[in-house]
Amino acid sequence: MAQGCSIRLTNITKTYIRGKEQVKALDGINLRVESGEFLSIMGASGSGKSTLLHLVAGLDTPTEGEIYLDERPVSDWKDDELTLFRREKIGFVFQFFNLLPTLTAEENAALPLLMMGRPKSEWQPKVDKWFERVGLAERRTHYPTELSGGQMQRVAIIRALINDPLLILADEPTGNLDSKTGEEVLFFLKGITEEIGATLMLVTHDLKVAAYGTRVITTKDGRILEMAGR
Repeated sequence: MAQGCSIRLTNITKTYIRGKEQVKALDGINLRVESGEFLSIMGASGSGKSTLLHLVAGLDTPTEGEIYLDERPVSDWKDDELTLFRREKIGFVFQFFNLLPTLTAEENAALPLLMMGRPKSEWQPKVDKWFERVGLAERRTHYPTELSGGQMQRVAIIRALINDPLLILADEPTGNLDSKTGEEVLFFLKGITEEIGATLMLVTHDLKVAAYGTRVITTKDGRILEMAGR
């Protein structure tokens, strides 16, 4: 079972230059996420929540401040080391699924392992297990265009889990799903994340979705407006 990754953000500011204007996407963020926690980040469009997720993933760098993963400052990591960590230890779930249309469902799910050159004998049993688990065993060889939105998101979640990640980052994972399908996907994502012990950070603008988290923070104008836990 994976051991989740702890996250600490200290005085994080992210400023973008747009023409002659400086825009602060994040403004002095201080936040700690415990190993194995399910943190929901809620806020309107432009509140900085997705920027926060991108910084934690190492897809962008802060203008000021420091990010720590398992108490190690990310600024100390070499580029290839951070790339390897992101590829092997972080699972991503996106609003638009991001499945490759030329690959079957099972090939999309196994993509992180395929990119690492792992043989089919290694990834096939893992894929079989997950597809059985989510009720998609008969859809393994179907292409994305032959799947419903909920089925595509389940495949995307399997892809995020295939490496037994320490950290899962989900950006509006139910944004393209109807409410019933969205609830089913969230229930599955929450349950499996708890089962493998990974840390989960989920971005949403929907209060019902955010409520699945063990803690909810609300962002506005690049700042944390409030925190709520249970």
